[in-house]
Amino acid sequence: MSKSGVEAFAAERSLMVDCQLRQRGISDERLLAAMNKVPRHEFVPSRSWGEAYADHPIPIAEHQTTSQPYMIASMIQAAQIKPEDRVLEIGAGSGYQTALLAELARDVFSVERYASLAGSAQITLQRLGYRNAKVVTGDGSLGLPEAAPFDAIIVSAAAPRVPPALAAQLAIGGRLVVPIGQSEQQVQLVQRQEDGAISVRTLEGCRFVPLIGQQGFAA
Repeated sequence: MSKSGVEAFAAERSLMVDCQLRQRGISDERLLAAMNKVPRHEFVPSRSWGEAYADHPIPIAEHQTTSQPYMIASMIQAAQIKPEDRVLEIGAGSGYQTALLAELARDVFSVERYASLAGSAQITLQRLGYRNAKVVTGDGSLGLPEAAPFDAIIVSAAAPRVPPALAAQLAIGGRLVVPIGQSEQQVQLVQRQEDGAISVRTLEGCRFVPLIGQQGFAA
């Protein structure tokens, strides 16, 4: 696919939104607009541009992937992100989901285990004009306590259980969306109630790479 094919990419984004997202129940119009705007092809290797808007994950560096568009959209929709929110992302990967979050929230912080991915994601985000997104290298299972609390936290890797550090960094009313499990994985929505109590609800099955870290899986 030609790098100059901006119109073709726009058409593919529109098709992705209509066929992969709307028809599967993604109804948040702000999110749909963001996914129709953010150029996913800019966040994957050029050799994968031809499948940048396909209905599946795409391999990136460090044996990681950029998740299937529907799964990204489903998790972001579950997080109920508002324009004034401060959001924490665990696992920046290519930076694609980071860009979507930056379209929806006031401030986005992302923790990425691999320094090479964190660096390339930040460069791409800066090049595309996302000044409200910061990517740092670290143990995502521990969150980013120096920037907490967060209104929403989205984890792009599967943990063995809800990491206590992440639940503790939720603001009152905050939402944590995290895949849980190893061979059998499910997305869970964790919410901090007005009285400070934590509630957990299972949303749907999924398949993610493991969350490696002190409160995740061992390397």
